[in-house]
Amino acid sequence: MKRITRSRRLTPQEAAKYRAIREQVAGELPDLVRRHHKRVAALDNLKQVVETLKAAREEQGLSLADITERTGMDRSALSKLETGQRANPTIETLIRYAEAVGKHLIVKLTDAPAR
Repeated sequence: MKRITRSRRLTPQEAAKYRAIREQVAGELPDLVRRHHKRVAALDNLKQVVETLKAAREEQGLSLADITERTGMDRSALSKLETGQRANPTIETLIRYAEAVGKHLIVKLTDAPAR
């Protein structure tokens, strides 16, 4: 951790304030890290969906130009989707791509675990 040097000493009130903030951050950090890992796992699921769509396209011998023609979407947008440069596609984009390769996108909603 980088040390901050000051031209004056902290007052006891300032030191207590900063100590309380550090304790609050330390208390909240495990939950923040856990929530981050859950979000990353969800994004990994989305990445798998895109990889499956790309594999279906390639299996059918379709080029990105073919998908562009079938979906009306920009070829560069499709390329960015497949390469992961567009990490947060809309559901509409995924539905259009899925339909272009003869697939259906199914979105499932489940209960979140209790806190």
